[in-house]
Amino acid sequence: MTAVAVVPSDSPTASKRASRVAAPVRRFARLALTSVTVLLLASMITFGLGALSKNNPAAVVLGETATPGDIARLNHEFGLDRPLVIRYLDWVWAALHGDLGRSWFTTVPVERSVQLAFPVDLSIALYALLLALVLGFGAGVAAAARPGGLVDRIVTVVCSVLATLPPFVIGIALIVLLAVQARVFPAGGYSPYAINPLHWLRYATLPALALALEVAANIARQLRTTLVSAQAENYAIGARMRGYGRGRVLFGHVLRNAVAPTLAVVTNALPLIIGGAVMTEKLFNLPGVAQLALQSAQRGDVPVVLGTLLVTSGVVLLGTLALGALQILLDPAARRGTTSGGRR
Repeated sequence: MTAVAVVPSDSPTASKRASRVAAPVRRFARLALTSVTVLLLASMITFGLGALSKNNPAAVVLGETATPGDIARLNHEFGLDRPLVIRYLDWVWAALHGDLGRSWFTTVPVERSVQLAFPVDLSIALYALLLALVLGFGAGVAAAARPGGLVDRIVTVVCSVLATLPPFVIGIALIVLLAVQARVFPAGGYSPYAINPLHWLRYATLPALALALEVAANIARQLRTTLVSAQAENYAIGARMRGYGRGRVLFGHVLRNAVAPTLAVVTNALPLIIGGAVMTEKLFNLPGVAQLALQSAQRGDVPVVLGTLLVTSGVVLLGTLALGALQILLDPAARRGTTSGGRR
């Protein structure tokens, strides 16, 4: 009778396989938990600040001729006479079911207002992210191709300057150069993509560039540093000793190991793009979510502010989770279940 070898479940091979699966799952779970926690804390703080404001929304809506009875009645309709914790829990429960409430001033459903404004931000944010990836990866690879060369020095200087400039400063410079002097793009306004994609491209390019250049500079600097460091690793040196050309080593061996650290920069840039949208929308006169939130905050329309915060934070959360998952999958250390400092 032929003996059959049975590998015990606690063998080193099984343990390594389990570690390779468990390590990325743990990293993604921590990322998801952190993102959800930040979202809840942000909503709690915003809700609390709106509730603690000295402005009485009912009095503002009814005007100076309102009687105390009218104000009390409208406060009851708004639910402002209930405890703060109960109001917050009710709002969260309704939001989970797709109900973000109604504006205190226009009575328009908040989700309707967000649906009208959000495509502006989403289209420009995606365009800005695409520009940042193309410009950042292109500049980073060009600089790392010949470290210390002329292109490397130019990219380093330009990226160092761009990384220190906020989006609204870059936006002003772009308006002066490309809209006022060169007259290549309009200085402001917006045209929906669904109506005319070419018109949308003309109006969206300057605000997208204003959001993208700082991110592209950070991507280029991170990618250049990672690529230069990776080219000094043993596997890259060995590939060159075997007769592979510089380009084949860079694109065939080194670049794939530099993608995961660079994606971390892209992940961190998502809040930067959304955060810079407030000044960018104001500068380029865009009818987006940031302007909707800003105008609502100025008049104390808490339901609209909360709705825009939740939707914007949710988009950032989903984008962060997607990029984080991609980063984990592309990270060789994560696939092996080791730290990033392990051998590649």
